[in-house]
Amino acid sequence: MEKTIGFIGLGNMGFNMAKNLIDAGYHLQVYNRTSSKIDELGSAGVTACKTPAEAAANVPVIITMLSEDEIVKEVVTGADGILKTMSKNAVHISMSTIGPDTSEELAKAHTDAGNHYIASPVFGRPEAAAAKKLWICISGDKAAKEIARPVIENLGQGVIDFGEKVGGANVVKIAGNFMILASLEMMSEAFTLAEKSGLDRKQVADFFGSTIFNAPIYQNYGKLIANKQYEPVGFKAKLGYKDARLALKLSQLTETPMPIATLAHNRLLTAVAKGWGERDWVEGFGRGVSEDAGV
Repeated sequence: MEKTIGFIGLGNMGFNMAKNLIDAGYHLQVYNRTSSKIDELGSAGVTACKTPAEAAANVPVIITMLSEDEIVKEVVTGADGILKTMSKNAVHISMSTIGPDTSEELAKAHTDAGNHYIASPVFGRPEAAAAKKLWICISGDKAAKEIARPVIENLGQGVIDFGEKVGGANVVKIAGNFMILASLEMMSEAFTLAEKSGLDRKQVADFFGSTIFNAPIYQNYGKLIANKQYEPVGFKAKLGYKDARLALKLSQLTETPMPIATLAHNRLLTAVAKGWGERDWVEGFGRGVSEDAGV
């Protein structure tokens, strides 16, 4: 028998996640701003909804996968937000990359309404989402996490618990994305240095990816940067810029100097200013460094 849950947000990541939940036997009440994306999921296991509130009605779990803090807030507390219809003790699983302060604000709103909020951001590009290879972080109320875990285990290769402080998983996500940003800049500079020195940047990337930097970030992103392969777009530069802003905001709130975060922020700000906001963030770094170097 199908288990019905709500799902909001069919972007590059959310679409693949929703498909995996359907394949796992869930019936989804789906809302997406662009309604045609719901049609692409097919009719089996899907009920198209006209508002977030409709998607959250009479279900034990509602998942949101949205791009910005303010969008998540609107979906939760707006005129047609999920708090209008969420059942008592239902759980909202927020899988977006947002600030821990936003999670704390939303958790309070849910508590006041008699239901629950947990943070559960993910690591992985759209292809990882499609292959159920995401790494999933989770934080918040213990009982709510136990309700959420059987659902989100269908989306990734591991679920890691970062405690009951609801913003904990968001801090991990921001820290992790900062490390990816720093790695993209580092690889872009290193491979461009090799190219300008007369070496094959692809060979250099393959060497590092198979030896001292033998890890998925350096292998997968390294290949894209080395090949100057910027399509298809997996993660937009404007969203990477948002993540860099989140890192800087958190660094200021915690009085943690992060000079590399400032560099990455400026690199992506430049990309957005050049009109590359809808392009992949790999292009923001790889092409940005190459253009600076005149290659």
